[in-house]
Amino acid sequence: MPWPHAIRDLTFLGLALLLWQLEASLRSGSFVAILVSVTTGVATAFCGYLLHEWGHLLGARVGRSVVRLPTSPTEIFLFNFDSDRNGRTQFLIMSIGGYVASVLVVGFLLTTLSLNTVAGAVAIGLTGAGVVATAILEIPPFVHVWRGGPIPRGGAYVSADPSAGDSTA
Repeated sequence: MPWPHAIRDLTFLGLALLLWQLEASLRSGSFVAILVSVTTGVATAFCGYLLHEWGHLLGARVGRSVVRLPTSPTEIFLFNFDSDRNGRTQFLIMSIGGYVASVLVVGFLLTTLSLNTVAGAVAIGLTGAGVVATAILEIPPFVHVWRGGPIPRGGAYVSADPSAGDSTA
């Protein structure tokens, strides 16, 4: 479990929930209310991104993937997927975990937020844009591996260094 990231992300989620409470208590139309509403929507969309990444990690765990867990909450990726020690099926399960998390986040936001509020419109709009960006960036490698291509390398797909905190999920 990447504890530094878990603590960071739970703190951010708590902040987003506090922003929703603050947003609901402000008089609509004031500059401060609009600023808080936009910030609330952005924070909510960012929480959706974080949950997407945790979905990938859960998928990696379910697929028993070898991953390198972070040592610091400032690392960009929640984990690194070992392209050399994991197989095609493990890559596909890890990928699907992120997609499932995104579907759940979008479903939750669409059933709980209103487009008639600034915070709701920003949250849903940015989350939707994030889902489109994710589709553009993540679906082509998924399809490529699904069709028998090699697992990607670079970015979050690396050869894990055995001394850098490898974990068999």
